[in-house]
Amino acid sequence: MSKEYNVAILGATGAVGRRMIDQLAKSTIPVKSVKLLASSRSAGTHLKFRNQDLVVEETTPDSFDGVDLVLSSAGGSVSKKFLPEAVKRGAVCVDNTSAFRMDEDVPLVVPEVNPEALKNHHGIIANPNCSTIQMVMALEPVRRKFGLKQIIVSTYQAASGAGQAAIDELKKESQDYLDGKNMQEDAHILPTKGDKKHYQMAFNLLPQIDVFEQDGYYTHEEWKMIHETKKIMLDDMDAKDIKVTATCVRVPIRIAHGETVYFEVADKSATTDQIKDALDGADGVVLQADSARQIYR
Repeated sequence: MSKEYNVAILGATGAVGRRMIDQLAKSTIPVKSVKLLASSRSAGTHLKFRNQDLVVEETTPDSFDGVDLVLSSAGGSVSKKFLPEAVKRGAVCVDNTSAFRMDEDVPLVVPEVNPEALKNHHGIIANPNCSTIQMVMALEPVRRKFGLKQIIVSTYQAASGAGQAAIDELKKESQDYLDGKNMQEDAHILPTKGDKKHYQMAFNLLPQIDVFEQDGYYTHEEWKMIHETKKIMLDDMDAKDIKVTATCVRVPIRIAHGETVYFEVADKSATTDQIKDALDGADGVVLQADSARQIYR
């Protein structure tokens, strides 16, 4: 009989945390128990897991006693504070924040791309940026067969990437626009909550996701896509073998990110049909490419 796991979800009441609860319920992971953790502000909230009514608990170091697996998406500072405590108590942690992604001792893993990296974990496994994941999932089958020299990606990222508060703000702004009100008065979250200015998201495009880097050339979201891609594919965040350029734009939809990706392969003899064949049937990839019938998603 396979082992059953005691699972804790850190950041359970957030947009990603709630999705983790839903996906865990649908997964084949043998779950013995689930503990929902959040801040003191959210403690006491009731959430469902497989028709069980669970009460969200305030996170403390002792919350991880007896826990086998931690799924974390509560913000980088929270992960840095609590995940080492969870590891001390014997848990394996999968972290969805940026807290440990560039740590040399923490593997950055997309299971369909670099599962071998899991062998080197010391209790914490980092989950890449959402836009990085979907890009490397599609490009890895191509890289394995034809090699990759260059990637130029433009992303179209939903409000959900900035959390539940951004989704709520987009909804309110949209309604205010339809009601003839001033949307700008509602802008407190985007492009990024901690920055100086905020702009309305409804009926708008924002060419900033996360803060700008010091040189002003790109935002931290773009920096993450560049260096995470190299760490995942080449096990070196500064690798020169693949050139990567990213432009990240926030778009006024609730959920689901889109991307356009230009890439150059090392094998000059590769054809479009051969590249489609490499993608078709690759683990986690669905190829829909029939422009004559407008099938492209």
